[in-house]
Amino acid sequence: QVQLVESGGGLVQAGGSLRLSCAASGRTFSSYTMGWFRRAPGKEREFVATINWIGGITYYADSVKGRFTISRDNAKNTVYLQMNSLKPEDTAVYYCAADTATSQALTAHPAQYDYWGQGTQVTASS
Repeated sequence: QVQLVESGGGLVQAGGSLRLSCAASGRTFSSYTMGWFRRAPGKEREFVATINWIGGITYYADSVKGRFTISRDNAKNTVYLQMNSLKPEDTAVYYCAADTATSQALTAHPAQYDYWGQGTQVTASS
């Protein structure tokens, strides 16, 4: 079992920055891949970024590449999402997720992730 708790969401003006955190508990955090997803009102859940167990390999959605950075601190059992140059279209509920079936492979498919947090709201106003 893995429990995930996101924090760090909020309201920011377009062009601003936020850093999301996701604290994990349960299974050994360093043994699995982590990802971030988001869901905007009226839209499907969307992949944002993913990172392998040691943080050496990352993969991003084209829509956030160059603006968002995913990282992890295995000593703190936490994964982060640094979001810069936020746009109104980034407004969504952001979820972290764990893919406990792998430590190396990265995927954008939400069905591959077996544990999810409750989400944190990010709003970028124009």
